[in-house]
Amino acid sequence: MANIKFEQLLDAGCHFGHLKRKWNPNMAPYIFMEQNGIHIIDLYKTIAKMQEAGDAMKQIAKSGKKILFVGTKKQSKEIVAEVARKINMPYVTERWPGGMLTNFVTIRKAVKKMAHIDKMLNDPTFASISKRERLQITRERAKLDKTLGSIADLNKLPSALFVVDISKEHIAVAEAQILNIPTFAIVDTNSDPKKVDFPIPANDDAAKSISLILNTLAEDVQEGLNERKMQKDKAEEEEAPKAEVKEEVKEEVKAEAAEEVKEEKVEAPEEKKEAAPKKKINIDVNED
Repeated sequence: MANIKFEQLLDAGCHFGHLKRKWNPNMAPYIFMEQNGIHIIDLYKTIAKMQEAGDAMKQIAKSGKKILFVGTKKQSKEIVAEVARKINMPYVTERWPGGMLTNFVTIRKAVKKMAHIDKMLNDPTFASISKRERLQITRERAKLDKTLGSIADLNKLPSALFVVDISKEHIAVAEAQILNIPTFAIVDTNSDPKKVDFPIPANDDAAKSISLILNTLAEDVQEGLNERKMQKDKAEEEEAPKAEVKEEVKEEVKAEAAEEVKEEKVEAPEEKKEAAPKKKINIDVNED
């Protein structure tokens, strides 16, 4: 896992929880103390949970699978989009489209429709339709791009889900639970950590806190992607000599076959020459 220090989490304000009256009792193991009516999160447990989540995300990325990042809060939108783009992963920063996971086929149809509109826009005949129709099509394209543009390359269900604030993204978490998709999340003191597989106790309202955690986990994902690339390159290098040997064997077999054909062609006329005199002798004997 990427190195992260206690001081970094402290400076980012990851330890600040919600008011005591808003707390979720299931967060009790992750709360260090209460100060001025606000719960303080135990950052040592945050580091431990980040390490656990980072290792799991690294393995998912190493296996070539996708992790869907979700963060529709104002504080997290830009951060989630930037981090997901950096590691080439799909993300959702606008309103979560209901049924995105449980009704994925319909979502894919909408994405294909967007691709169809793009094809239509590039068609020379598009200029011949009325201005009103062109405007309607471009507006529809913009609307689809806003909600689904970031998942256009997601051809199948993601292998994991990373969520910022599970209370706000409860629909996304519920859909992932139905489909048994592993969930990672930043969980504040007002949320239930039992709803996700890999909870990271931390402040999910501060932009600095979200940015630090996401960027640290993104390093683990990138490390997994790099290892996957190295394995592929190594496999290709090992296969290259084998392919060369196979080609050499093929060439040898072809050469041997060609030589055999030549020998057969050379032997064939000699047999004919030997057969001819015998035939003549037989004729002479009959005449006598």
